[in-house]
Amino acid sequence: MDHRFLRHIEACNNAESFGDDLPLRVAGQVVGWLPPRLAEELPLLSPHLFPSADGVALDPSLPDAEARTTVLSALTAELVRLGRLRLRDEPFDVRATPDGPVLARIDRAAVAFLGILSRGAHLNGLVRRADGLHLWVGWRARNKALAPGKLDNVVAGGVPAGLSPTETLLKEAEEEASMPRALATKAREVGAVSYVMRNEGEGLRRDILHCFDLELPEDFTPVPGDDEVERFELWPARRVLEAVRDGDAVKFNVSLVLIDLFLREGMLDDEDGALRRGLSRFR
Repeated sequence: MDHRFLRHIEACNNAESFGDDLPLRVAGQVVGWLPPRLAEELPLLSPHLFPSADGVALDPSLPDAEARTTVLSALTAELVRLGRLRLRDEPFDVRATPDGPVLARIDRAAVAFLGILSRGAHLNGLVRRADGLHLWVGWRARNKALAPGKLDNVVAGGVPAGLSPTETLLKEAEEEASMPRALATKAREVGAVSYVMRNEGEGLRRDILHCFDLELPEDFTPVPGDDEVERFELWPARRVLEAVRDGDAVKFNVSLVLIDLFLREGMLDDEDGALRRGLSRFR
């Protein structure tokens, strides 16, 4: 096993434990994790957040997800007013577990800030040519707030409120890569990677990335459809592997999606299973 790949997994899992973080409860269920100082501050910002012996709880008398969403929206607006967050105008579902019921919705900007679970959909665009496997990669726009100018999957995006990972993939494929829906629907979900990462400026990322593979015809060329990606390039898979192995040109969590692909394609040695174990850290 090559430790140059393991370093990416370890970098994305720099929060092996939540340390002194305290739970945030919504509808009686733990949905997030808060640094102690933030746990002290939040009840001062909303009359519907109550301190408890071991954390913070949203008002249990709120009757449903809509009422909880209204309270969390007001909290987010206050955090924006205080300069703590920048609104993304993209609601995400709040769940205690990946498949659990939606307890509320909250702006994407507050998800990692409050240590809330989030999900993403990532597509590996595969082209199998006579000279071997190739991958479409995208160069992220240089004005992106997160990982500007880094290499990315051909399609990737966070799963917004109300959509499944597959629905997100289809939406992002059209918006980011001008990919026809009829082609994108051929993508296969092949698994997921997860990590727990404390990221300065964001908070605690508890991310599950749903991985998809799509065998693309040689005559298809992705074209940027929005301002997310500057350009796409078709690289031999070995070159992509070397980019992950030898440097940091690839966006941090995309490295995990690619390591998963390399393992499935038999391109990496993982005799002791350390890489595969490291790709599944959901907590």
